[in-house]
Amino acid sequence: MLRHKYSYGQHPSQWGELFIPEPHNGNHRGPAAVAGGVAVVIHGGYWRSQYGAELGEPLARDLAAHGITAWNLEYRRAGNGGGWPHTFEDILAGIDYLAQIAGNHDLQLGKVVALGHSAGGHLAVWAAGRGRLSSIGTPDADRQLERGPEEEAVHLTGVVSQSGLLNLAAAERLNLSNGAVCNLMGGDSARYPKRHKYADPMTSLPIDVPVYAVHAMNDEDVPASQSEAYVAASNASGGSAQLLRVPGDHFDLIDPKAVAYKKCRELVQRLLS
Repeated sequence: MLRHKYSYGQHPSQWGELFIPEPHNGNHRGPAAVAGGVAVVIHGGYWRSQYGAELGEPLARDLAAHGITAWNLEYRRAGNGGGWPHTFEDILAGIDYLAQIAGNHDLQLGKVVALGHSAGGHLAVWAAGRGRLSSIGTPDADRQLERGPEEEAVHLTGVVSQSGLLNLAAAERLNLSNGAVCNLMGGDSARYPKRHKYADPMTSLPIDVPVYAVHAMNDEDVPASQSEAYVAASNASGGSAQLLRVPGDHFDLIDPKAVAYKKCRELVQRLLS
């Protein structure tokens, strides 16, 4: 496969790496692309700086090995210049950057699917609903997004959420990962109600993007209620979301050898076909 690293901003964490299948030709045997479009891999780690794009690289490699162009996206996290609003700005900017490099690699952006694990699932589904954010209202005036969601250059056409944190308000109430939500948002929802609402994928429902909420049956890091609540609310509002339970734990979802991950890859292929 071919690898190309690009920076979409000046911060050391504003970069992505493109993994491209090598096409079949007369002089080379390689995995021909089996699907058009691009899969955006968004890693998790409860939005904290100690977890980076190395978590997404095995998935991007595997997708490319199966004929899918993958964009492994890094972003600022809480603790290294991220959190609200910069983490959110980076996700939008990183996805949109594909439009700038599409000509370099003949990328087909008619179908762009996000594959997000844990906190990355939250960010993927949130980004898929960016077209609805303007109807939610303006977040707190002191820390608004510099990059407006209306400046969309690349439209996500599907999401595979891997045990994603899809109900931010409930994640805060449950104090998941010792206050991870408050750490991300710079304070609790009592202090910053507007920004919490703006950042919660539940708020932007319904969205016109199919979402597969895949959840590991033995997940001890993110409760299944996170996926269940999102899918129920999506379907009640007229959205298109589906819950799938897979064997294994939280990290089987990002193990290319695990059944849980292979189901996620199959869903990405389905969304790109």
